[in-house]
Amino acid sequence: MNLKGERVASDMKKELGSILLTEAKDKDFKNVTITDCNVTNDLSFAKIYFTTTDEDRDKVEKDLNKAQGFFRTLLAERLQIRHTPELRFVFDESIEYSQKIEKIIEKINESK
Repeated sequence: MNLKGERVASDMKKELGSILLTEAKDKDFKNVTITDCNVTNDLSFAKIYFTTTDEDRDKVEKDLNKAQGFFRTLLAERLQIRHTPELRFVFDESIEYSQKIEKIIEKINESK
């Protein structure tokens, strides 16, 4: 990702977090945290990584992707870029993965 892409990704992450807290009506979105954002070099596509405390994360992911037009509209108002990227929301499994690794390490340390 180039420097402009990194700046746009950072701004999008911040603004999406704000939108989810203040403007999204869906109660499931209140439990969503944006963890990362990757934007293509031509700024046409953005992959948004999120976590949620909701048990049905597949439903939350589906609902976020259904509402991507709503998010794009608000981002277009807030970001000063010529074209707002198409959004794709993806559940961030890295946190769960790191927790599993921690548990494995703890078990190894306990067995010593």
